[in-house]
Amino acid sequence: MLIQLLILLAIAGVCGALGQAIGGGSRGGCLVSIAIGFIGALLGSWLAGVLPLPRQFAFNIAGFPVVWSIIGAAVFVAVINLISRRRN
Repeated sequence: MLIQLLILLAIAGVCGALGQAIGGGSRGGCLVSIAIGFIGALLGSWLAGVLPLPRQFAFNIAGFPVVWSIIGAAVFVAVINLISRRRN
């Protein structure tokens, strides 16, 4: 049970880090990447259900939607960067 949780956290961290790299954000560390990975999984899965996206992207590891998490994390980070952009 503990090993599964650690694997899930590691996958979420990698997905969050990839989403940050694609979305243009690099703030935070490992915990922020894990949180963004989980938020990305929720957002990406929701987007996949709302939009007519192909089912070929449905790639799960231990029940975690990897591709949707990366896509959702990139969208989330890009939106956050747009909102929090400092104006000169």
